[in-house]
Amino acid sequence: MDTALITWNGDLTNTCVHVRSGTHIRTDAPVDNHGKGSTFSPTDLLCVSLATCILTTMGISAQQKGIPFNKASARVVKHMASDPRRVARIEVHISADGTGIDAKDRLVLERIAHTCPVARSLHPDVVQESTIAWT
Repeated sequence: MDTALITWNGDLTNTCVHVRSGTHIRTDAPVDNHGKGSTFSPTDLLCVSLATCILTTMGISAQQKGIPFNKASARVVKHMASDPRRVARIEVHISADGTGIDAKDRLVLERIAHTCPVARSLHPDVVQESTIAWT
């Protein structure tokens, strides 16, 4: 079964439909590459995918182990390189509520940042920097 259907809209934008849910997202080229920056660029989504994969995988692990992982957020910083144009580095800064999570369980969840499926799928030349601040 298809995962997504993408339609080129012209003007450097695409509309993407998640087949199972019907959810729509749009992409636009970034302003530094001829776009308007009106929404996420494809490389933005790459970086967002890493952050959401980390949080989702942390949540799955916490759920399986009975760890109270209830509140977390992430901030993403994308660093581009040129010649060839590509994502060179992705910073993912996570803030998570550590209430009721002991040091051992925090370490288990922190390891997820480097082992989630998206992290393992990125080319080794893409530097991944992940930090977790427990609050």
